[in-house]
Amino acid sequence: MKIFAFALRPFDELVVLDRLSRELGFEYGWTPDYPTLDNVELAAGADMLNIITNPMTPPLLDAYHRLGIKGIATRSIGYDHVDVAYAHGLGMRVAHAAYPPEGVADYTVMLILMALRKVKLVFRHAAAQDFGLEGKMGRDLASCTVGVVGTGAIGSRVARVLAGFGCSLLAFDPYPRDDLRGLVEYVDLDELLASSDVVTLHAPGLAENHHMIARRELALMREGSVLVNAARGSLVDTAALIDAIESGHLGGAALDTIEHEANLYYRDKSLEALPNRDRAMLEAFPNVIVSPHMAFYTETDVEHMVRSTTEALIAFSRSEDTPFEVR
Repeated sequence: MKIFAFALRPFDELVVLDRLSRELGFEYGWTPDYPTLDNVELAAGADMLNIITNPMTPPLLDAYHRLGIKGIATRSIGYDHVDVAYAHGLGMRVAHAAYPPEGVADYTVMLILMALRKVKLVFRHAAAQDFGLEGKMGRDLASCTVGVVGTGAIGSRVARVLAGFGCSLLAFDPYPRDDLRGLVEYVDLDELLASSDVVTLHAPGLAENHHMIARRELALMREGSVLVNAARGSLVDTAALIDAIESGHLGGAALDTIEHEANLYYRDKSLEALPNRDRAMLEAFPNVIVSPHMAFYTETDVEHMVRSTTEALIAFSRSEDTPFEVR
């Protein structure tokens, strides 16, 4: 069995994949380039594809199907960039990655603290040797009510970490967890938005969740509250968010992911005009933090991302079941 990996980073992921090839016994090829119709032939001779957050469209899937690719695994928990239904129609199996929730959860709490303490503004002023205090007063997390939208593995871990700060916790999820009762109060989404000083999103990027935070929802949020998103960019209507920031209704936002970011991460765009006006606008606000979709990026998570997808592809090659398969 041979795996071909696209957009593989040589400075971290390649080391793991090479070690796994010896441990688990498979061949592999790789490229740092993202898959396109111009480079599909790189995967010739492979049985399985390993990708990351690049769109896998019907034309691309058709091209790989003609090469004999039988399965695709994405090194990300989210898989909305893969046309899963079309892949299944071609007889191709699809898998996604799994990794411990601590990395993203820790990063989320960091973003919350940075937003509440106006760290972006403080650092900007300090870089210009303005060490004054005016306009930089922050808020104690313990004095806040935090609303957690989505209490899966990551959301529930965020709630448990936040509990240690002494803040009040609300949660919204179609499937409440019994093990969080007593730690959080489950309410509907509108009540959570209206009652929270900080709203942090941990819902999956499913079609039914597209723009779950849009103009109406942002208007429901408390004056001066903060929105945090370390989940999927499609959860938030960016145009509406920009309006809410510009109007002063929201006190700030901390975003690790935004809409239409597939052409940005994880690429060096330092010598180009940024091909994403939303990100450029958000970056201009002193009260908005935008990090480059890297909440997952720890040694532990990278190891699990490569290992879980590799194990899934090996299972596909053996016609076996795998917990990482997208049905």
